[in-house]
Amino acid sequence: MDYLRTLGSAAVSTLVAKSGLNLPFSLGNRVSASNTIYSLYEGTKRDDGLPVSIFEFDFTDASKRTTKPLALNALRKLRTTRHPDVLKFMDAVESDSNLYIMTERVRPLSSVLPSWASKTEQEREDWLLWGLHRISIALTFINDSCASTHGNVNPNAVFISPSGEWKLGGFELFSNPKDEGAVLYTMGGLLPGSNALAPPEVKKNGWSALKSSDVAAADAYALGLLLHSVFNPSHLPPSTADPPHLPPPASSRGAIPLPIFPLFKKLLNPSPASRATSKHFLDVGMSESGFFASNKLVKVCLGLDNFAISNDAEKATFLRTLNDSASSFPSEFASKRILPSLLSALEFGGASAASIVPLVLRFGADLSGEEYSATIVAPLVKLYASPDRGTRMALLDQLPSYIDKLDKKTVSDKIFPSLQTGFSDTVAVIREATVRSMGHFAPKLTDRLLNNDLLRLLAKMQMDSEPLGPTLGYNTKRKVLVPAFSRALKDSFVHARVAGLMAFMATIDCFEMEELATKVIPNMSITLVDKEKLVRDQGFKALELFVKRLEGHAATMPESVAKDASMPEVNVNTSSPADLVNSAAGAAGTLAGWAISSLGKKLAASDMQTTIASTSSSNSPAAIAPAPNGSSLSAPSSIPQDRPSPSKGKGLQLGSKVSGALATPVMPDELAEEIAATETANAWGTDDLIDVHNDDDDWSAFESAPVSPPPITPNDATLNARLSSLPTSRIASKSPHPKSPLPRSPRPVLSKTLPGSFDTPLSTPRSSQTPEPSWADDKEWDTPSKASAPSTETGSPTPALSKEEKAAEMARRKEERRQRIAMLKEQKKGGK
Repeated sequence: MDYLRTLGSAAVSTLVAKSGLNLPFSLGNRVSASNTIYSLYEGTKRDDGLPVSIFEFDFTDASKRTTKPLALNALRKLRTTRHPDVLKFMDAVESDSNLYIMTERVRPLSSVLPSWASKTEQEREDWLLWGLHRISIALTFINDSCASTHGNVNPNAVFISPSGEWKLGGFELFSNPKDEGAVLYTMGGLLPGSNALAPPEVKKNGWSALKSSDVAAADAYALGLLLHSVFNPSHLPPSTADPPHLPPPASSRGAIPLPIFPLFKKLLNPSPASRATSKHFLDVGMSESGFFASNKLVKVCLGLDNFAISNDAEKATFLRTLNDSASSFPSEFASKRILPSLLSALEFGGASAASIVPLVLRFGADLSGEEYSATIVAPLVKLYASPDRGTRMALLDQLPSYIDKLDKKTVSDKIFPSLQTGFSDTVAVIREATVRSMGHFAPKLTDRLLNNDLLRLLAKMQMDSEPLGPTLGYNTKRKVLVPAFSRALKDSFVHARVAGLMAFMATIDCFEMEELATKVIPNMSITLVDKEKLVRDQGFKALELFVKRLEGHAATMPESVAKDASMPEVNVNTSSPADLVNSAAGAAGTLAGWAISSLGKKLAASDMQTTIASTSSSNSPAAIAPAPNGSSLSAPSSIPQDRPSPSKGKGLQLGSKVSGALATPVMPDELAEEIAATETANAWGTDDLIDVHNDDDDWSAFESAPVSPPPITPNDATLNARLSSLPTSRIASKSPHPKSPLPRSPRPVLSKTLPGSFDTPLSTPRSSQTPEPSWADDKEWDTPSKASAPSTETGSPTPALSKEEKAAEMARRKEERRQRIAMLKEQKKGGK
């Protein structure tokens, strides 16, 4: 049978193509060929692919040639009559041989009725009464508002939409008695089957008798026959149209509900004046406790139609009723009638959104994959951009019910851009729900959104991201989780601190054992003495959990680690000469900075040249560390240096060009020479650390790194005179316990040596067995300048001795160093 239908539709399509008609639709399978003047086909609208129905009127058929005026009347009336319960007209194509009317997708009632035979009696009765309610409304509209007579109410004129709603069609005899071209009164008998269903007045006086009677009389009689045919499809209609026009007996009720049977008899009254109209039938049924008013499908449709104008109490009552009887609705009614109405109501938001979203998901649960995406997912995704907070909150609360239906592309491209506004929402409940939803959304986000955008938003929120931890990458966990939860532990809000502890406990599997011991426990330990007992209790619970985990791990570790023979042992001596050198260098740098501070404001900018390179090398701990063997260091190498041009003196030279030789760290080599000299003598040497008569030597001996000396200028002599006139009382007293320590504020330090009259450098202390170098050797002049000195930017290195101990030691050694330096000066003068 399906093969013949397909063959027939293909033949029709071929004929249409040959006729040259440009149809706005494509014909599909033939649906039915009942006792009518048209053929019904399934079709598809070309521009948007919408499913439609096509009514074809073939004027080439000799048996239907006389019905062409009826077909044209159906087109004219259907095009101008618009009502929710009337078949929806969409388009038409007319030619000399054919007429095509395109409407919404429908099925004839006669083909749908058999499928309801398997339903329960109550379900079938509810559905039939709901359908008769819709037809009664349509007939009331035609009779009262249009002042017309339908004239063709029968099962072939009623159609079922995809939502299960009944639609009134069959407008071939639709007429208004005032129209000159009304076909009902002159051609009513040409329609197949019309005479068998005609009212008594027509059988007695012909179709023209309807023109002088009430326009609703003929349709009321036809409505009674329709009621009987749908409830008793296998029974013959009562013979009330034939004389003696007896009323229907009680035995003819069949399956007609008892409350309707009295009205059924009034609809079939042989007298048009005494006959009940469609409006009367509708009013009685919609009265309080009427058969229409008590029908659940009727009530649901009325509630959906009036939902937008109902108050909050009425909306809540309706939604509660809808939820209670959701499982009893026909599947097509729930998915095609209720769902679209609820989704439309969601667009307006409001307090009822929290109740609507669960119903939407419940009614759409039985849809197929593609249908679910089109009917449920697409509207819900659009609702994420809604400014209504109630709608957004309802979507987040019901997220577990539909998250599996969302694909990764939809979440990343359509939902997340709108969802991230919830992180900054002014309402705390929305922010909390947004953060909680990330546990469901995280697996469906791209790596970029997950590891960049989302983590940045969560860091601002300072909320518990527990469900997110397991989905993060390994490196991300190590970098993000501890700082994020630690910030929560410092929050002023009590429950935020508790949430931070609970987050640590929940993500314990995300941390390595070493991180648990070195990062997690130290960061959370501050909560053990929190002012709030709630936080303290939670802190001890967390600590107990962490300690148990560490105890279990420690039980699996070996008692000790075997020593590696290939690794040399390092002999660490806390009082090594290098440590003393470090202390002396730090102390000398501090004293030099203090001495210069009194003159810093009077020095010219060109006299204060330095480089960042020397500063960074002097502060590095590695630059002054002893060699691993702790025995000896390599001898220093003298590196000749060129003096810079005076035009380049601009204070600190950031990024200045320094040769590779100058950049080589030589501090360990220079210290080695001094350490070698102290092996047979005191580690502090025999020279005084500070010479008030020759400060140039003292400062240059502890300079940070080799830097080109500044040019000699007239200011140098003045500077020399000022330094020489410094009072000795400003340095230190002879007492090993001075009353006040020397000031340590960082001051600018001259690079290399002071120019001018300070032409006598201080040699590195050596033992008596080491030969004295020549003072005229330029290489030896440069050698002491490679010792460590404090940076003008970063401050002096941390000395090994305390401030008071340094000052006392400096004072004690002052006189001895002064005598030695004086002797060296005399030797130099005698050599010249």
